[in-house]
Amino acid sequence: MIRRHQATRPAPWNERNQRATSPWLRPFVALEWALEWVAFILGSWALLEVLEYLGTFSVLIAVIFYFAESGDRVKQRHYQAWQVINTAQGKGGSGGRIDALQELNADKVPLVGVDVSSAFLQDLNLRNANLLRSNFSSADLRNANLAGVDFTLANLRTANLRGAILDHAKCIQTDMEDTDLTNSSIVGADLLGASLDDADLRGADLKDIQWQHLKSIAGANIAGVQNAPAGFASWALSHGAISQPNAQE
Repeated sequence: MIRRHQATRPAPWNERNQRATSPWLRPFVALEWALEWVAFILGSWALLEVLEYLGTFSVLIAVIFYFAESGDRVKQRHYQAWQVINTAQGKGGSGGRIDALQELNADKVPLVGVDVSSAFLQDLNLRNANLLRSNFSSADLRNANLAGVDFTLANLRTANLRGAILDHAKCIQTDMEDTDLTNSSIVGADLLGASLDDADLRGADLKDIQWQHLKSIAGANIAGVQNAPAGFASWALSHGAISQPNAQE
């Protein structure tokens, strides 16, 4: 709230001039007296008071519009992120896709059907992302955090997931053929209908995985797997898996 105070009418020049105790002070006293008159005259103008109120009001309007348009800014940011992802589709390298994917996921945007095949996505963090029917084939996902993601019907064929975290991931009917899962963590993952043919599981943590309804595991290397559920290793070997610690990379 603006509160204006009416300026006091300046004293007559004869009175003010008495302050000049020496000749060299008289110009400064005169200047001060003139400025006081200017302030007094301007202070009586209602126009200036209105302009001050308008200035404050314009700031308020700007704040209102800023928040009113926040939704449009978010949509624009999402559009730009998708543009980055789609423009680089099928290409190697990152191309800004790591930041774009993480930004969309942070805003709870479903990444259903996203295609980042062959992309360089090391250290990607898409925890709890919705990646239904996504395509990560041949992508470099080393050390990625994919805990809790939904990979239902996704394509992870030949992807490099060394050291990645897929704890409690939903890998229902996921194509994980020839996927490199060396030293990854797949704790509690749901592998219903998933294909692990020729996958490299050496050193992977398989604690509490739901493996009973795996589609296939022929050729998968399970050497050195950790915390494998009871019966998993024998079942896998009987269905074509191998256990070769020093198998060729």
